[in-house]
Amino acid sequence: MRKSIQRLGIVILSLSAFLTIGYLTPTKWGNYSQADCTMSLYVSSQGIHTEIIVPVKNKYFDWNQFLPLIEIGREANSDYKYLSFGWGDRAFMLETPTSASINPVTAFKALFLPTPSTLHVQTYRVFPQSIETKCVKISGKSYLKLVKVIKNSFQLDAAGNKIKISYGYDNSDSFYEAKGSYSIWKTCNDWTAEALEKADVNTPLWSTLSSAIMFHLNSGCECQR
Repeated sequence: MRKSIQRLGIVILSLSAFLTIGYLTPTKWGNYSQADCTMSLYVSSQGIHTEIIVPVKNKYFDWNQFLPLIEIGREANSDYKYLSFGWGDRAFMLETPTSASINPVTAFKALFLPTPSTLHVQTYRVFPQSIETKCVKISGKSYLKLVKVIKNSFQLDAAGNKIKISYGYDNSDSFYEAKGSYSIWKTCNDWTAEALEKADVNTPLWSTLSSAIMFHLNSGCECQR
């Protein structure tokens, strides 16, 4: 019995050490910078979940051409300046507007079973001040790589249209069918990290925790809002 407990302790300590190293290790090392720092990109964290915030329109891309703004929220309004995109477990995200409303059964299924995913799209008239955000500057070329990742995350129907599951938590957001299955091996924050990495933004080696992404978020360009 004692040997079993000792072995379990070794396994737990080894796993903890492995995850800590992954948390603290960046995917990029040393000094680096983008070719040009013309585009401000934001990442938001709401405790356990991260999302990517982008301007609705700039000289590189107009999201209204891909996802009509009047179709996103209940208000049918097009006067939005920013969009936020987050990928995750469908049941968990639809049922959990805040961390205080987490359903343990839904959370368990999300972590340990491959489950359907969804994309949460939130609109903002002004930049959100009530949530934690961090900004990095990237090049236009890198931004278009990020745009491609987000666009390719939407599941389309036979006619090539995006599939809305339902309206969101308030009047300015919605959930859409997404590609891929959610699991402990591919979480909401892993999706964020993969998208950022495509845009040449630094991310952690182990990106399951939102705090790890916010800690490592860096593009080599200083960002001032």
